[in-house]
Amino acid sequence: MIVLEGLVRLCPPPLEPPPPVDWAEAESALGTALPGDYKRLVETYGAGVFGDTVWLLVPDSAYDDCDLHARAAERAEILADLWEAGEARPAGLTEAGARALPWAFEEGSGAFLYWLVLPGRRPDGWTVLYNEGRGPLWEDHDMGCVAFLEALLCGTLQSAYFGDEEAAPVAHRFQTADAVLGEPRR
Repeated sequence: MIVLEGLVRLCPPPLEPPPPVDWAEAESALGTALPGDYKRLVETYGAGVFGDTVWLLVPDSAYDDCDLHARAAERAEILADLWEAGEARPAGLTEAGARALPWAFEEGSGAFLYWLVLPGRRPDGWTVLYNEGRGPLWEDHDMGCVAFLEALLCGTLQSAYFGDEEAAPVAHRFQTADAVLGEPRR
């Protein structure tokens, strides 16, 4: 749990462990392996929200909004439509075979956090892309998802979007999807 130590100290996980994830099945469905820090994050926290702001996507979540598979398919279609309509791709996504795979979204803004998946790059080397959601602007963060969350919650993240007091999470807490959304409707 070394990669999670700082985040866990800053933002304690729920007392009850989240449901287990079948990683082999999840990765098969996505057509790619997933980063190790993300797997440990999901195994520690499960579906829910960090600091009332960043919702973690989880494979096969009981909540459609938090389901990694559903959101990955939805975002791939939306991004393909935008790029087909002429919206410029961010620099990292111009390489053949590159794609953006979502792992979280920002409460209320339409913004998503993605991994930059590049051909030949192992998942533990993927970096974080932030897309403002209701516009064409992207930010590239040369770090994994756990480092991104820790920097965000510590206030050390260099970001045009999370830089002001209104956008940055103020609460160093994690709430499960069950606690925020109630019983799943599935």
